[in-house]
Amino acid sequence: MFGWKPSPIAQRRWQRFKSHRRGTLSLVLFSLLFILSLGAELISNDKPLLVSYQGALYYPLLKVYPETQFGGDFETEADYKDPYVLEQLTAAGNWVLFPPNPHSFNTINTQLTQPAPSPPSKDNLLGTDDRGRDVLARLIYGFRLSVLFAMGLTAIGVLIGIIAGAIQGYFGGRVDLLMQRFIEIWGSMPELYLLIIFAGLFNPSITLLVILLSLFGWMGLSDYVRAEFLRSRGMVYVKAARAMGVSDRAIMLRHLLPNALTPVITFLPFRISGAILALTSLDFLGLGVPPSTPSLGELLRQGKANIEAWWLSLSTFVVLVAMMLLLNFIGEALRDAMDPRKD
Repeated sequence: MFGWKPSPIAQRRWQRFKSHRRGTLSLVLFSLLFILSLGAELISNDKPLLVSYQGALYYPLLKVYPETQFGGDFETEADYKDPYVLEQLTAAGNWVLFPPNPHSFNTINTQLTQPAPSPPSKDNLLGTDDRGRDVLARLIYGFRLSVLFAMGLTAIGVLIGIIAGAIQGYFGGRVDLLMQRFIEIWGSMPELYLLIIFAGLFNPSITLLVILLSLFGWMGLSDYVRAEFLRSRGMVYVKAARAMGVSDRAIMLRHLLPNALTPVITFLPFRISGAILALTSLDFLGLGVPPSTPSLGELLRQGKANIEAWWLSLSTFVVLVAMMLLLNFIGEALRDAMDPRKD
């Protein structure tokens, strides 16, 4: 009785999206991969999920235990990959449960039999990078970082773009003219040069990248919102709302914004894929996240520096291509579903 019911148009668009099998399957696969990556610590970690030692249970993922807790000599945190600690944890009556991939993104394999970067092996399924770190673990954590970064950057860009486009399109006149001139000047700024300058002035970080890229990422979207508001502000229902004394804010939010969201929703997957490629490109150039952070671009840079280590470039390339294909298929399905000519 009190539940929200979508409009007939929204229902028809959802049915059209579901009929697009490739897009629906891509959405399911991408969502599943993203959800799994959110629990990367449970999938790939050098700390056990559960330890049973002398009849007591321990949870290394949730609490730090000293090595002396497991029969060691040091008060520092236990290294669960150390042969002596492992021997204590697997002695009679004790057992340890590691994640499926017993390596974290910063775990250095000190037991390599070949120089790093080492090829795929039983211990490192996709090999190691030039510092002996597990490639599979860095791909899992790098995938999560890329998607979260892209979603955050897209959300900020969409919010700023909607606000700027709505103000331009609704009020028009001098407001529209001044903001268009500002966008033209701001859009002509050399974004890459600014990134290089700020990378030299500040320590690289995800927060800095999000702020810098958000300063420029909203302009393309604001044009679509502006066009929708310009087209709709002269409609009869808008004039009637004004005559009834409805505030400009209410008109913009209730009557104009829902119609302007069609291009916004349609371009979301493509904007996410663009943000992922931007982060990867900046990391490849050394202008992105700090070197220790798991990053797809950093793995590609290592692959370029170590041509003979084919597993670095190939595995990262496969992950990137899969991400872009899934997002593009989702975007195609959304574009067909949101097409107003089919409503």
